[in-house]
Parts: sequence; structure tokens; C-alpha cells
Amino acid sequence: MGDTAQHMLSVGEKPSGESRKLTQYLAAAAASLGAVTAGTILAWTSPVLSQLKPPNNTAPLNISEVVLTAVRENFTATETSNIYITEEQGSWIGSFLAIGALIFAIPIGMLAEAVGRKISILALVIPFLISWVLIIFANGVEMIYAARFFSGIATGGICVTAPMYIGEIAETSIRGALGSFFQLFLTIGILFANLIGGALTWRIFSVVCSIIPVIFAVAFFFVPETPQYLLKKNKLREAEKSLRWLRGPNFDISSEIEAMQKEVDNATQNKASLKDLVVSRANRNALICSLGLMFFQQFSGINAVIFYTVDIFKSAGSDLDPFIAAIIVTVVQVIFTIVSFLLIEKAGRRILLLQSCIAMGLSLLVIGIFFNFKDGGKDVSSIGWIPLTSMVVFIITFSLGFGPIPWMMMGELFSAECKGVASGIAVMLNWILVFVVTKFFPTMVLTLGKDITFWIFAGFMLAAVFFVYFVIPETKGKSSAQIQAQLAGK
Repeated sequence: MGDTAQHMLSVGEKPSGESRKLTQYLAAAAASLGAVTAGTILAWTSPVLSQLKPPNNTAPLNISEVVLTAVRENFTATETSNIYITEEQGSWIGSFLAIGALIFAIPIGMLAEAVGRKISILALVIPFLISWVLIIFANGVEMIYAARFFSGIATGGICVTAPMYIGEIAETSIRGALGSFFQLFLTIGILFANLIGGALTWRIFSVVCSIIPVIFAVAFFFVPETPQYLLKKNKLREAEKSLRWLRGPNFDISSEIEAMQKEVDNATQNKASLKDLVVSRANRNALICSLGLMFFQQFSGINAVIFYTVDIFKSAGSDLDPFIAAIIVTVVQVIFTIVSFLLIEKAGRRILLLQSCIAMGLSLLVIGIFFNFKDGGKDVSSIGWIPLTSMVVFIITFSLGFGPIPWMMMGELFSAECKGVASGIAVMLNWILVFVVTKFFPTMVLTLGKDITFWIFAGFMLAAVFFVYFVIPETKGKSSAQIQAQLAGK
């Protein structure tokens, strides 16, 4: 595996002794193909649930399903569903994903510590495929429930292990750029599902999606285990081989492998338990930072804005087809996640997070004001461009900051001895919040109104400004040891 892959990837090798970036990018991309699979799973309900509605039911299942009305007008599926679901069942189809993800978040972190990052990631292909097989051959809503639960297990697992893997293979100078791969590939998966989902029947759509985890498994099979994990298992020669594969044969790995060995030795001597996550100052601060970033990521209202994409376009008097509007929003996410990838090592984490929460907060404030005017009976036809612009600014700044950076910093902040469990806790919190926001957002709109709902999210972004400014450390250009020393206050 290693010799063949290294020979294939040695084209253009620099003779200067500098590290080879190409193999690190390829390894990160291979791991992030799991995020593409997760993206198709997250977006699967959007084009599918409308096909599962009874023929005489014209009302959308929930707010996000408004998009599907336009989808069905533009693309005609020739197959008639033999499964019909109620509104409540449609809600649970979405919710089982989050339930599976939050349940498996901590166990997958422990598995990654026990058997390795690579094996754990490859093992997730199994629940990915089980979920698609159950959907493809489903003969009742119960099989779809089970499929979404398995897909949640795999999605929650990849959210823990892929950032962990990428954080451990990347050299300091490009760790931030590689860390943004996960969010980028996730948005690519969502875009893929939005593009083809409405054109296909739900079973054929699921068959197409099932091919992606197979491609993921094949691509990831040819990348090495992380050097840090191999050193933890006292496999020095294999760790050197892995690092040489990642950095190139002409790069002197001796100083880097020595630094890794010291870090691993310290981690072994100070093996962390759940109690140590709270007792140790560095671990406690890392956990506070990671959990806080996950909290504000979800309470930025990203799902609320996505759900209201069609409504905002219609409220603004736009003639643009809602299906096209949803595609545009996803394309904007992909483009500016790429921009974040290009900026993150130049601008730094903190400045991108600060601009993100400030701009998102202002955008949410403006959208809330617009709905306050509109629902209050005022004529908003002359300012129809304002919510559209605010929504685009919101998506852009989310994609530059609070979209990719919480996932990237999760792989940076935690020390080697507690990375698996701590990452699992952070991901579990993220999925709990996904469940809470998506399940109760419609209730908030109904009881409080659209304006107050968006203002509440804007308030959370104001709080995020203070959290980032006073709590989040800058990790750009710093080694893992330097980050741990900073978190410990040294």
C-alpha cells in the first residue's frame, strides 16, 4: 500500500527537502469524502419527504419541505411511492438522524483510541451502507426510521473521527486549511443531493447516494494511519513510515517525529479520564472552547435561515423559482467555504470567527426587522432586496467562520490523551443542539413570531462575539504542544 501510493504521488517531488503538501491534501480529502456522504444524508429528506406524502395531502410536512413543492414542479418522478407517511412520521424521519449521531459520538471516540483512526473511519462505511440498503429496500416507514438511525451513527462518527484524523496528519503551516476540508466536503454533499434529488425517484436517488461511501472506502483505504496514534501504540517504524508518506521521502522527519514522541509520552504519563477533562486546566479550557463553538454554531440560526430560504425569497417578491433559490444558497456555501480554506492560515481563526458572528448577528437582526414590518401590515415591496441581501451575507459569513472553524479547532484544541473522548462530547453536544433547534424552531415561529425568533438568534451571535474575543485562543501557526501550553496559561 505505502510503496505503491508513495510512488504514484511522488510526481513533482521537491528535491529541496521541503515537506510535500500534496499527499497531506490527498489524505485529508480522502477522509473528508465521509463528509460528502454525511452531506447527502443531511439533505436527503429535502427532496424525498414530498414524494412520501399521500397523493391527497398537499400541505408540506414542515417548514423545510416548502422547497419540495418547487422541486416536484420542475422534475417529475415516474415512480409512485408505495410508502406514505404522516406529518409526525416525517418529523421523526429527520429526528432519528440526530438521535443516532448523538448516541454514537462518544463511543466512536473511544473506538478511535482503541483501534486507531483509520480503522474506525473505515468501519463507519458499514452503517453508511446499511442505512442506504434499508432505504432502497424499505417496505414501510419503520425501515426508514432504522435507516436514518444507522445513518446518524455513521454521520456522528465521521464528525468525530475525520477532523481528528486530519488534525493529526497535517503539518502546522497547513493544518487550518486542511481542517476546513470537512465543512467544505459536507457542503458539497448537500449541494449534490439538492441538485439531483428532485430529478430522481427517492429509491433511485438513494441508490446513487449509496455509491459515495463505496468511493470513500476505496480512497481512504490507501492513506496511512496517523503517526501520533502509531507512536501511542509503540510502533515507531510504522509511525516514521506514515510520516514519511505524508511529508515526502526527501523531508527530514527526525525533529517532527521526536516532538510527536514527546507529546505522546506526556499523554501516556498523564492519561486522561473524564474527570481529568474538568480537573486539568488545559483540558477544561479546551472543552469549554470546543463546546462553546459548537453551541454558537447551532444557535447562529443556520438551520432557521436555510428553512426560510424559500419564504424569504417569496416575501421579497422575487420571481426566482424556490428550487433554484435553494440551489443558489448551497452554491454560496460551497464557494465561501473554499474562500475560508484559502484565508484561514492567513487571517487566523479568531478574526474569521469574530467577523462571522458580527455579520451573522446583523443579518439576523435585519431579517427580523423585515418580518416585523411585513407581519405588521407594512408595505415592504420597496425593500424586498434587503432580506435577500441579508440572507446571502449570513450564508457567506457563516461559511467563512462558524461553519468550518468549530470542526477544525476541535481537532486542534484537545491533547492526545483525551482527544477521542473530548471530541465525542463536543460532537454529541452539536447533535443534541441540531435536534433541539430543528425540532422546536417551528414552535418558536408559531408562538413568538418570525421577527422575535430571528432576534433571539441575533442575541446569541452578540454573546458569541464576547465568547470568541475573551475565551477562544488563536491557534494559527502553533504546534499542539504550544496550544496546550497556551490553554494551561503557561
